[in-house]
Amino acid sequence: MTRGFILGKFMPPHAGHMMLCEAALRMVDQLTILVCWMPDDPIPGPIRLDWIRNLLPAARVLGHGAPAPQSPGDSPDFWPVWRGIVAEAHPEPIDLVFAGEDYGAALAREVGGVFVPLLTRSDEDPVARLSGSAVRGDPWAHWPLLPPPVRAHYARTICLHGAESVGKTTLAHRLADHFETITVPEYGRAHVEAHGLELAEPDLLAIGRAQTALIEAAKPWCNKRLIVDTDALMTAAWCRMLIGRAPDELLAQPRADLYLLLEADVPWTDDGTRFFGEEERRARFMTVTEEMLDRVGARCVRISGPWEERFEQAVAAIEALGRP
Repeated sequence: MTRGFILGKFMPPHAGHMMLCEAALRMVDQLTILVCWMPDDPIPGPIRLDWIRNLLPAARVLGHGAPAPQSPGDSPDFWPVWRGIVAEAHPEPIDLVFAGEDYGAALAREVGGVFVPLLTRSDEDPVARLSGSAVRGDPWAHWPLLPPPVRAHYARTICLHGAESVGKTTLAHRLADHFETITVPEYGRAHVEAHGLELAEPDLLAIGRAQTALIEAAKPWCNKRLIVDTDALMTAAWCRMLIGRAPDELLAQPRADLYLLLEADVPWTDDGTRFFGEEERRARFMTVTEEMLDRVGARCVRISGPWEERFEQAVAAIEALGRP
């Protein structure tokens, strides 16, 4: 059996990391990847460990999060410490040590095995020269070279919020076209069309859970920004209107980076799935939607006026949100 070993931070993993690991998998019978982190890393280690395990299920992926010297200059015991860390993670003999950095040769000398210098920085290929620090500095500039879970991490989610019949769905699609990305549809509408208008608390909780699941599933596939028709905060507002309270479960769901609160200053249209067309109840619903945003401290921009002005205001608000 040929055993390979890779040591890295993967902060975050990118195409260079993936090419190195995928090539290594093809050269050995068993590949061990040790993901290392420090307590104050800008991307928490357990998140990166989960990413690598999901991206490379054929490898044995382990994590090490205890403080350790990061370079030989940090401690005279640098190599004894790291020999111990590697021996604990990989007690079997190591045949091949894979790396794209200069440290790979020294690591191989210390832990055993032949150094295989895949994708060294001396290569002119931009993938080989890509670094985690460069990605962290401007992740959107390297978007095509990021694997799906990393894209999800750096994506900006923009959620349209507000009472019924304020143009959320239409605006969502127009914004997605403008920013060349995708939308997440409103699950509640599909639920009502499938199961009817009688909504009790279990129905509303199910709607909120499904909406959150759709959003999380869509993040890896968006183009930097994800436009969301609605989310669990809007479902919480529906709960307040229909059952008199907003369940904590819905308020605790992940929040968007930006909410566009669409004012109810356009005509209400009955499409067969809407509830609150009377002026007083519509105004109450609008107040409740704003209250949900306030309760969780969500970042919000109000959008009002004619349809074209709404689109222009929304684009400006999204652009002002900036990059991660």
